[in-house]
Amino acid sequence: MSMTSTISVRVARKQREAVDICTFELVAEEGGPLPAFSAGSHVDVQLPGGLTRQYSLCNDPTESHRYLIGVLRDPASRGGSRAMHDQVAEGQVLQISAPNNHFPLAHDAQRHLLLAGGIGVTPILCMAERLANTGADFEMHYCTRSPERTAFHQRIAGSGFAPKVHFHFDDGAAGQKLDIAALLAAPASGVHLYVCGPKGFMDAVLNTARAQGWPEAQLHYEFFAGTVEKSDSDASFEVQLASSGRIVMVPSDKTVVQALADAGVDVQVSCEQGVCGTCLTRVIEGIPDHKDMYLTPEEQAANDQFTPCCSRAKTPRLVLDL
Repeated sequence: MSMTSTISVRVARKQREAVDICTFELVAEEGGPLPAFSAGSHVDVQLPGGLTRQYSLCNDPTESHRYLIGVLRDPASRGGSRAMHDQVAEGQVLQISAPNNHFPLAHDAQRHLLLAGGIGVTPILCMAERLANTGADFEMHYCTRSPERTAFHQRIAGSGFAPKVHFHFDDGAAGQKLDIAALLAAPASGVHLYVCGPKGFMDAVLNTARAQGWPEAQLHYEFFAGTVEKSDSDASFEVQLASSGRIVMVPSDKTVVQALADAGVDVQVSCEQGVCGTCLTRVIEGIPDHKDMYLTPEEQAANDQFTPCCSRAKTPRLVLDL
């Protein structure tokens, strides 16, 4: 992936936060302030080996001298988290993008309900600090497997908003576990829900919220790792480039991005899991088979855009705005 303009940053500090979780403090290589960011923002980080991965910023947005990211060493890693843990050291210079925000706070909300699962705490913690600074009404629930796998426990416990944060441990007593149905039982017009974490956790929260009648406009979420579902019905199909009329065949075992790359057509990608929206492409004709976790259900139903890194086609041909 080529990022249009990159920022050179130095790893000022690498620190173990919890079992299998490290934080990396990034400062401008030349010194001076970094571009401003808002709660919920992430940066694209170019890793050793040519990978690009997105990490949420988890420091206070009022800080301009550094970016802080937290990275879980994931046993199912496709190389990104391993590279960060094993190959990136203090003092190293990395190339990153300017911050982007696909997960912003709804500033018109009367109350904010923040739910974090595991490493999904990174953008949620940033939101909590921002809301605490502005005096907003919020509560935060943070679910992890165990206390020793709970990143930022000390930082949260020592903060001014500690009373608003509830910890829930999978290996703890039944009474302290998060009762999602009870928490989300009464949707109210001014209350907005934010959730980030592993897919199973997020599915449980969002499915419960929708079943309890929460309006889609009050649900905010960011998947940080996707699992693209392969299906036996993944057939070959054609994509046509609207600009040239050229037709490219997409075989059943390749993604649209891969088939286009083989044909010399590059689409900018980052996560390659339908999570980030970098590759989002307009669909002019045909019906996509959506497999992403970036578009809302309503956006998917419109069938006028799709993520070619993972989504496919329900019709024999898609005409793309390429």
